[in-house]
Amino acid sequence: MMGSSQSTKKKPYLKTVLWGIGSIALYTVLLSKQDIINKYFGLGGVVYAILPIVTAFIFSIVHGTFTSHFWTALGVEASKKHKGVK
Repeated sequence: MMGSSQSTKKKPYLKTVLWGIGSIALYTVLLSKQDIINKYFGLGGVVYAILPIVTAFIFSIVHGTFTSHFWTALGVEASKKHKGVK
């Protein structure tokens, strides 16, 4: 039986759509501007070496947040197991 807090919990549909649009925008820019991105990422040096790392973090945050909201909107949640102390 579901508790009242679960049955009244609001689904994050708007957040899912907004983060999805952000994710699509990032992938669109990445794929449509490959020449510019490769040019700057391949220049070398400390500043330019950080660019791929920062880009990976941005993609991870945006796409991960979208995926989290997507599964929550579908009603899929991670199980919460209690591990007893032995």
